Amino acid sequence: MTLDILRWHPYARQTLNWAVTAFSVLVCLLILPTRLPGMELLSVGPNWLLIWVVAWSVKRTAFQGALAGLLLGMLQDAMTSPEPSHALSLAIVGFLTARLQKQRYVQEEFISIALIVFGMAVVAETITALQFTWIGFTQSHLPNRTLAEIWTYHQRIALSSAILSSLWAPAIYYPLNRWWEWMQSFEQPSN
Repeated sequence: MTLDILRWHPYARQTLNWAVTAFSVLVCLLILPTRLPGMELLSVGPNWLLIWVVAWSVKRTAFQGALAGLLLGMLQDAMTSPEPSHALSLAIVGFLTARLQKQRYVQEEFISIALIVFGMAVVAETITALQFTWIGFTQSHLPNRTLAEIWTYHQRIALSSAILSSLWAPAIYYPLNRWWEWMQSFEQPSN
């Protein structure tokens, strides 16, 4: 039995596309707290949602990237603590990734995606550290961390997250990108 998607109604294909996309988000959400052997560095794991946001945003508009980052950040906030918010950092990552020049400085797509993920992981962790700094200044009822503690910890977290996320980026990017390109090929008018 073959799956002849070309004969499907366009709405059925679109529904399948959205189902696969939503399933990929669910998988990223479920493996986010998982620490398998070899998948952590200094007790930090890959930021799977950040990788997904970069994969989504790299070929879409800034609005679509920011919206995807905002929604996935809200889902992560629901799984963890709302302070500091992951929605802010992932929305900025989605926006910045989509705003990158579409010119390729590195021909190999895997390498360029890995570099983008590395940079965006540092951006996301810096936004989180800024939020921790702001929370420390504005909420005196919480245990205070010194500014030096926050930024020393930030360096370790940012570098570990950036390294691991960039190494694992092709595992998310490649299958999703292939799927989205394949589904988009059905929308192209045939000559």
